[in-house]
Amino acid sequence: MILTEVKSKADKKAFLDVARIIYKDDHNWVCPLDNDIEAVFDPLKNNFHSHGKATRWILKNDKGELIGRIAAFINDNKAYQYPQATGGCGFFECIDDRQAAFLLFDTAKSWLVQNGMQAMDGPINFGENDNFWGLLVEGFTPPSYGMNYNPPYYQQLFSEYGFTTLYEQITNHLDVHKPFSERFTRIANWVMQKPGYTFAHFNASEINKFAADFIEIYNDAWQGFDNFAPITQATILESFEKMKAIMDEKLIWFAYVDNEPASFLVILPDANQMIKSLNGKLNLWGKLIFLYRKWRGVSRMRAIVMGTKQKFQKHGLESCLFIKLKEYVLPLKQYDELELSWVGDFNDKMLAIHAAVGAVFGKKHLTMRYIF
Repeated sequence: MILTEVKSKADKKAFLDVARIIYKDDHNWVCPLDNDIEAVFDPLKNNFHSHGKATRWILKNDKGELIGRIAAFINDNKAYQYPQATGGCGFFECIDDRQAAFLLFDTAKSWLVQNGMQAMDGPINFGENDNFWGLLVEGFTPPSYGMNYNPPYYQQLFSEYGFTTLYEQITNHLDVHKPFSERFTRIANWVMQKPGYTFAHFNASEINKFAADFIEIYNDAWQGFDNFAPITQATILESFEKMKAIMDEKLIWFAYVDNEPASFLVILPDANQMIKSLNGKLNLWGKLIFLYRKWRGVSRMRAIVMGTKQKFQKHGLESCLFIKLKEYVLPLKQYDELELSWVGDFNDKMLAIHAAVGAVFGKKHLTMRYIF
């Protein structure tokens, strides 16, 4: 087998092509946009390079045919928060071959060891965990935009190499047309009428304001979780800019209590329904198809992230945001499903919200760790 670190333009193309080879007969798979993958490894487009580093490899068989790929990365903001200095591996794709897979894992491990790491998480992203994160083990159905999809045999490859589950990532699905429970609706309507409680949808012309509100809420809401690293303005502005191409401003809602940012719900139309046939290529023809499908509309949404400041977590604000969302979505007669993705099995409060709105199980991913 021939292992090559990705350096040249040809290597980058080969890295992207591995996935197209692995999934050529899988009708559920939706090819991520090449531009999205390449942006992860571009220091000018991914601010994680300012506090970390990444590299990647491709693997060919003795005939010169592509059979696998992997990336490894170190996020200095998180690597040293664990008992062992921990890096990551991701973008793993491989034929069903133990020797090939283990060579890829060994290569990522060796690079991480050379850079002072003692463990690696995978499969993860060199970026925020809303994209390209986790090993799919249940729910092998068409993925929404940014959600990892992989063949079932990957779980055995990761497990046999020595990865163990760090936590489960639960994705639930909500039928948009299914009414909320009477109790849920009653509480939400009562909360919405309380003095000082206001709600606003995202407005791109005020992106800096909403980015600041998001950061304030997110960093408060998540600070109690293990190994939390505060989100930065550069990261969230970068994320909002990326969302602009597909976002519907009225699917992103913020709640305020006496003008203080208190809660948010970020939802996007599922871009995978727009790019399904593009095979990752957003050339001129691909852009025209994308714009047409965006104009025509899609039937699924994906909830990217929710958050509520700790002091407001029992105020029913999340219920209000879902009511606001439904008030906008139902008259459109466009969307049928909302994917609530993904929530760690450690986040009981968020899973309880999923249950309260009537969502049902959709998928399970695993974030795994291998200690060297």
